[in-house]
Amino acid sequence: MPQQLLTDQARQRAHMPQGTAAILDTRTLATAHRRLAQLLCPGLIVLDVGCGTGAVTRGIAETVAPDGLALGLDIHAGLLAQARRAHGRVPGLVFALGDAYNLPCRDTFDVVTTARVLQWLAHPLAALRAMCAAAKPGGCVVTLEYNHEQIVWEPEPPPSMQHFYRAFLRWRAEAGMDNTLADRLADLYAQCGFVGIVSTPQHEVSTKTDPDFSTRLGLWAEVAASRGHQMVADGILTETQRATAEAEYRAWIHEDAMAQTMYLMAVEGRRPSEPLHHR
Repeated sequence: MPQQLLTDQARQRAHMPQGTAAILDTRTLATAHRRLAQLLCPGLIVLDVGCGTGAVTRGIAETVAPDGLALGLDIHAGLLAQARRAHGRVPGLVFALGDAYNLPCRDTFDVVTTARVLQWLAHPLAALRAMCAAAKPGGCVVTLEYNHEQIVWEPEPPPSMQHFYRAFLRWRAEAGMDNTLADRLADLYAQCGFVGIVSTPQHEVSTKTDPDFSTRLGLWAEVAASRGHQMVADGILTETQRATAEAEYRAWIHEDAMAQTMYLMAVEGRRPSEPLHHR
């Protein structure tokens, strides 16, 4: 499929359906982007690409305060409107409409970051190059991504959810999205010319005794309830299959589920102080 068609299809499938904002609002800098939280300090200027409803970006602004600045950028106007309503009065925090492939600033930021966003792009390397260009020479770019093929449930969820999850991965792959991106990020960084590349495991492990266990595992029920309708519209599965997967999975969480591990990697690298020569 031509690159532009892949890009357009990925944009369409990455569109945030009604209900996904609730998932984004549960995330915080401390819990959802732990490696970034360790790297930040007061006074930094930070770009958060794909900021969604701004919950994590707010944490960034509060960490770099009082003299720092956090700019949250997202392509979804509706999510940005929610971000401004919820966090618009936080000092040092600004939200703007923007595209990961065409960032509005160059040579500007001490830190450029994105979390769980490159996985929704057909051309993550192009976005990573744009992020590199937005950073100051010597600036840091930090990304956080999943390898969706490495998820582990204990015990296995109902067959209906297993079928849904396989269909979900196929639906993503058909649009050019990389389901194993977490394990390819370091190589993409090298192709961009970053130096000091470091990968840090950030796997999300949830066990039955965790107070937010149902919420964390319930992510996939919410995916079935939101993305699932997109998948039905795209002919990947039937509405009966979607609804059955959601209902049986919700019941499994409360009756049988013991643990879930989502494979997640943070990768960081610095833009060279000398001019870049992309390969």
